[in-house]
Amino acid sequence: MTTIRTAARAAVLGLGVALAAMAPAAAQKTLNVAMGAADLGSLDPHRTASTQDKAIIGWMFNGLVRFKPGSLNPADLEPDLAERWESSADKLTWKFFLRKGVKFHGDYGELTADDVVFSIKRAANPKSSAFSSDFQAIESVTALDPLTVEVKFKTNVPSVLGIFSNFQGGNIVSKKAVEALGDEFRAKAVGTGPFAYSDYQRNQAVTLVAHKGYFRGTPKLDKVVYRYIPSDASRDLAYTSGEVDMIYGRADQRWVERMKSQPKTVMQVFGPGELGHLHLNITKKPLDDLRVRQAIAHAIDRDQLVKFRGASVFRAAVSVVPEGYLGTDEKAPILKHDLAKAKALLAEAGHKDGITVKAIQTSQPSMLTVMEVVQAQLKKAGINLVFEVVDHPTFHAQIRKDLSDVVYYSSARFPIADQHLTQYFHSRSIVGTPTAVTNFSHCAVADAEIDAARVETDPAKQIELWKTAQRKVIEASCAVPLVANTQVWAHRDNFDLGYELKGSLSLGPMLTENSTFK
Repeated sequence: MTTIRTAARAAVLGLGVALAAMAPAAAQKTLNVAMGAADLGSLDPHRTASTQDKAIIGWMFNGLVRFKPGSLNPADLEPDLAERWESSADKLTWKFFLRKGVKFHGDYGELTADDVVFSIKRAANPKSSAFSSDFQAIESVTALDPLTVEVKFKTNVPSVLGIFSNFQGGNIVSKKAVEALGDEFRAKAVGTGPFAYSDYQRNQAVTLVAHKGYFRGTPKLDKVVYRYIPSDASRDLAYTSGEVDMIYGRADQRWVERMKSQPKTVMQVFGPGELGHLHLNITKKPLDDLRVRQAIAHAIDRDQLVKFRGASVFRAAVSVVPEGYLGTDEKAPILKHDLAKAKALLAEAGHKDGITVKAIQTSQPSMLTVMEVVQAQLKKAGINLVFEVVDHPTFHAQIRKDLSDVVYYSSARFPIADQHLTQYFHSRSIVGTPTAVTNFSHCAVADAEIDAARVETDPAKQIELWKTAQRKVIEASCAVPLVANTQVWAHRDNFDLGYELKGSLSLGPMLTENSTFK
């Protein structure tokens, strides 16, 4: 009898195993992402401009309005935390009507107008925001009731809805969380987005989990592990070995071609292009001499930079404002490569034996390799560019203390000319000042045109003002526009973003409630 029962149990067990083997495998619910950085900079959306932070922040936060997933077109802005809005005839007063029942991550309750007022004031404060200059035209922000916010402006702002979008200072934070967490908010930030902070391991990873109370619906992914792998080779190995499902790539033709050959891989090459400038500090000798700055501009060969990195991912700059932005002068008079002219200008300035300039330079590979090519190009003209290579967070901290003769800075901004012109070339944005942003050159030659364009209501006149400002900045050689690199990522072909990716201001693929494994 015992033998019969044992055999029966074995048969049942065997049948169970067989049925389990026949059952479809459970759908993958965790997305593993590899980022090309050593560590987290900050998850605070108002404080960080670092590439490695922007992507993950985009998964955690919302603005009052948002770009449609996959789009960079300001015409595609749509409701996000605000379900609708209205403005006065003169466009100086705006009212935003918030969605009811939007929940913050964790135990921080529902979004109210007080959170929005707090967030906008925080984003406008230079002491708490890296993007305060975007909000300087605001006169007042008021909660009219728990779900209505009124914003009054002193002057008109170009593409005003852009500063309230899900981008940089436009992201809305929880007032309670900021006050409760203090300095810990940097690594434990609280938003309303589809994914919420769960864990942070220094120099290793940030883990996010699905925000089950997300107002657009519970995300299909349960978890996102955002791993920090600074080495290109190690990051590539993590992908090819199956450890990660999505990878931040190099803006490099060879990398793109190699990853295209990987089985079951989807390449994502998309905008915006991060336009890189070589900012020349006009307050430091010998860069205070226009002829020296012009010599540097003539010594740089953009076409060689494009060939070095690959035409599929790099474009030569057309102006000091990125190509394709509203107001970019596509025919700006940027100085062309002319080695003989560069040497002649140096000699005319009294430096026939050459000059030495110093640069604090990030160790981030995608930026360092570009600067190594620039270094070699300048050397041919007798310009010795000496690097002090530091990690990326240190780089950001030191260049904002005005410690570098030249600064190579690559970035994408809201796609209108005002953003680049105001943040890089207006005197209000000079580093080291109370209203500092990213004016590393101390340029101030186009303040009048930049300010006039911000209040000009005639679109054609506004664009002409922006073009004049670009010409003045170029003539002063405040910065040398180099090349713009596209965003390059790759992921498994069984992962579906849930939309068509044409562009992303967060510099990475947006993860939404619909992103999932097939």
